[in-house]
Amino acid sequence: MEAEIKMKAMRCHHQAEVNELRNNPKLAQAYLQEAMQWIDQPDGRAVSLMVLRALAQSHGGMTQIAKEAGIERQSLYRALSPNGNPTLNTLIAVMRAVGMRLSVEPLDPKDSQPVSEAIET
Repeated sequence: MEAEIKMKAMRCHHQAEVNELRNNPKLAQAYLQEAMQWIDQPDGRAVSLMVLRALAQSHGGMTQIAKEAGIERQSLYRALSPNGNPTLNTLIAVMRAVGMRLSVEPLDPKDSQPVSEAIET
């Protein structure tokens, strides 16, 4: 009984998360940006992939995103699971399907400079 209550609470939280991401694009962008900062960390990868999965669910669901990304639905579920290991092609396709793209930034923010300045040097 206790496990059933916990699962129900988790589903309610997840659905609230998906609804919030659907209704607030700026929050969705900030949420994904923050999560993707940790994708290269062993403990952060699962969280990053679950955030991307929630974002996919908020953009029409996994079936819709799989179609748009040109990926089998079951493959998408596996790729965006806590133990997933999506290819770069899969990440790019899913990001595009949810209206986002990958970007590059230095690990240390103090090393950041506008591209135009970097080219002139």
